[in-house]
Amino acid sequence: MANVTVTNPEQYADYKKLSTIAAETYSAEFCARGGAVEVLEGDWTPDRVVILKFPSVEKAKAYYHSVEYTAAISARQGASVMRMVVVEGA
Repeated sequence: MANVTVTNPEQYADYKKLSTIAAETYSAEFCARGGAVEVLEGDWTPDRVVILKFPSVEKAKAYYHSVEYTAAISARQGASVMRMVVVEGA
């Protein structure tokens, strides 16, 4: 799950292309990708929320450390502030 503050939309578009390739390579499913956000409780005001579903935590970590995603990270440098976590599911 990620909360992203995009500071350079044009450059961030390159990241989105590369991260999509990485996600497909590592069997990720996009559950949310920048849709409308409505806060129901609390003081968290997320910007762009992205939720990816992986077959396992190990697969998610492999994605994050992969050559494909490392290229995406390089592409987004200076284009956003990323906050990302991996959460073990049920």
